[in-house]
Formats: sequence, structure tokens, C-alpha cells
Amino acid sequence: MTAWLRLTDWLGRRGVLIAGILVLIYLFIPMFIVAAMSFNVPPSPNVYQFGSFTLSNWTELCKPDGLCASLRRSIEIGALATLGSTILGTMMAFALVRHRFSGRAAVNLFLFLPLASPEIVMGSSLLALFVAAGFGGRLGFWTILIAHIMFCLSFVVVTVKARLSGMDARLEDAAMDLYANEWQTFWRITFPLVFPGILGAALLSFSLSFDDFIVTNLTAGTTTTFPMFVWGAARRQIPMQINVVGTLMFVAALAIALTARRLTGDAADDES
Repeated sequence: MTAWLRLTDWLGRRGVLIAGILVLIYLFIPMFIVAAMSFNVPPSPNVYQFGSFTLSNWTELCKPDGLCASLRRSIEIGALATLGSTILGTMMAFALVRHRFSGRAAVNLFLFLPLASPEIVMGSSLLALFVAAGFGGRLGFWTILIAHIMFCLSFVVVTVKARLSGMDARLEDAAMDLYANEWQTFWRITFPLVFPGILGAALLSFSLSFDDFIVTNLTAGTTTTFPMFVWGAARRQIPMQINVVGTLMFVAALAIALTARRLTGDAADDES
């Protein structure tokens, strides 16, 4: 009985940690499979199982026709959509938090509509808008970019707005009391405090843009992005190089997260 009590006590003290580790393992299982498949030669076409080990998928990344072109296009669209939505969304967040104006409540309401609307509704609405505007025969890179900025904008506003709302305004007042002008206060006090929220919103925007298929498919015309290439390849034979791209994206995201955590931790240590 004593051993049973010790076991239950140990589980009670470490139960949350164990549950968290199990959930993380469950979430990372697909990424482990993708990483393993990036070194795989399948035993036969259209069979997604491990056959033999190879490095050729990494050394011949662009061997499947159209893979690198679609990947480059998705990165370009994602980078531009991130830049545009982050700049516009940050300015909108500052306006909504720092200023009072007519229609502010309505703007807040409309910003949440893209978050709540199904992607098929947004994609078909944007397609109808582009056709009505005369872009029906010219769908492509720029219509995809406009669509991505539009649905990433709400995520940026919500993220940066939450960071701004939680910021202590007395810090800016203290800087002004110490004879800093508005410009100096913004760049030395406000922007460094809001920057983690802006960076998080930018990373989220790039992820959403790079990953999107439904809205992109409806507004792309004949242009092919990486998710569309994957969808088309899955109907024939999935190239193992797709797993290489997935592994690289996961490693890049993990490196960015760890670097941001390291910088945040160093800053906290410096402050203490």
C-alpha cells in the first residue's frame, strides 16, 4: 500500500508534465513521419510507405517538375502578404487601441468576420469581387496576394491589439516626463514592447499564407502555389521531395521559435 501511495503521489505531482509530454509527442508524430519519408524510396509508385534509405530526395529537391517554381512562388507571396498585412494590421491595431472615433465598434466587429467565416465563403466572395472588378481573365499572382493580405489582416490586428492592450501606458508617460518627444518615446519604449506581438503576427501571417489552399485555388487562375502543387501531385504520385520541404519548414519554424525564446529569456535576465 505504501508503494501505491508513493506512485499516486508521484503521478499527482508530475501528472500535468507527463500529460503535456504525451500531447507533444502525439502532435509531433506527423512531423516525425514526414522527416522519415524525406529519406525514403517507396517500394512502388503510389505507395506511401518506407522502402529504402536515400539522400537523393535532399540533393535533387527540384527534380519533380514544377516543385521549386511553386515553392518559390509561395514564398514570394507569403513574404509580400506578411509585409503588407503586418504594416496595415499594426497601424489598424494602434488606431483601434489608442484612438476613439465614430464606427470603432463596427470596425472591431468586421475584423472578426474573416476569422469566423469558412475559407470557401471567403474564397468564393473574393473570386466574385475580382470577376466583378474585371480581373476574371487575369487571375494570378496579384489576385492571390490581395486575397492573402485580406485574410491575414484580421489575424495581425487581433494579435497586435492584444499586445497593445496589455502594455502599461505609464511607461510612455514616464518617458515623456523625462523629456523624450513622441518619436523618441515610440521607438525607444512603445515599439520594443509591442515588437514581440508584431513578430508573432508576422510569423502567423506567413504560415497562413504559405499553407492556404482553398482561397488560393479560387483566386489563382492558372498560377500554381506549393499547396496546389501538392494537391495535384497527390492525385498522381506524391514525390518524396515534398517531405523534404515539409521538414525544412518545420526546422525553420522551430529554429525561429527557439531563437525568439532565447532572446526573450536573455532580455528578461538583463532586466532582472
